[in-house]
Amino acid sequence: TVYENMAFTLELKKVPKDEIDRKVRSAAEILGITEYLDRKPKALSGGQRQRVAIGRAIVRDPKVFLMDEPLSNLDAKLRNQMRAELIKLRHEIKGTFIYVTHDQTEAMTLGDRIVVMKDGVVQQTATPQEVFNHPANIFVAGFIGVPQMNFFDAQLVRSGNGFAVKTEDMNVALAPETCAQLALNWDGGDVKEITAGVRPEQILLADKDEEGALQGTVEVTELMGSTEHVHVTAPDGQFVLIIPVVDLEAKGALKAGDSIWFKFEKNATHLFDKVSGKNLI
Repeated sequence: TVYENMAFTLELKKVPKDEIDRKVRSAAEILGITEYLDRKPKALSGGQRQRVAIGRAIVRDPKVFLMDEPLSNLDAKLRNQMRAELIKLRHEIKGTFIYVTHDQTEAMTLGDRIVVMKDGVVQQTATPQEVFNHPANIFVAGFIGVPQMNFFDAQLVRSGNGFAVKTEDMNVALAPETCAQLALNWDGGDVKEITAGVRPEQILLADKDEEGALQGTVEVTELMGSTEHVHVTAPDGQFVLIIPVVDLEAKGALKAGDSIWFKFEKNATHLFDKVSGKNLI
């Protein structure tokens, strides 16, 4: 039964029966599976079995929980439900969880700190917000975020104490605080070849005469409910924009072949070294 499954390790350790009963029922209550204790695991759903597995760990009072992609075999709806339950469980138990996953959504929502790895090498260790807002390199920038960050080739041009990002179709002056950061590690010269990046949600629809406005052609639109993902081809490359539907209702629906103008939010552009891929800011 589920009860026996959860109690098995404690029985091997010769833990007194009354203590086993207390621990099993306490874990079952936390996980919401008390009513299933007398059932066989094979009679449970995938999500319920996952809770039993977690309960088997909880009864041992571990200092650290190691979870290796525990939600990977669940369907999308159940995965979302279990993710929320794991967040609640973590707050109730107040233990340390080391959680291995390829799903960035799980990492961003479950973690206090994220370790992003590539080929066994740590790329960045930081809070979810820090990883998203200040990725250490181009790999992290492209890995975290859905849709992923838009990348395009550009030049970082220095003029006096200022810097600008330039392409054939763009000349964007960077904010003073960004320029100050770049100046600290500038290795000389007036021009540096870079890869620039901007997140889809930081690209806005614009009017033709707005400063920094770029022109592009709509290739594909994807309605996501409250937002629409708009795929655009521009002289500097391919871009994906995330546009709130309310904005499109005001300006009119977009369709393939439409010519549009768009711009980047202030301070939205990430700058990556062309060779090393490291974030320059």
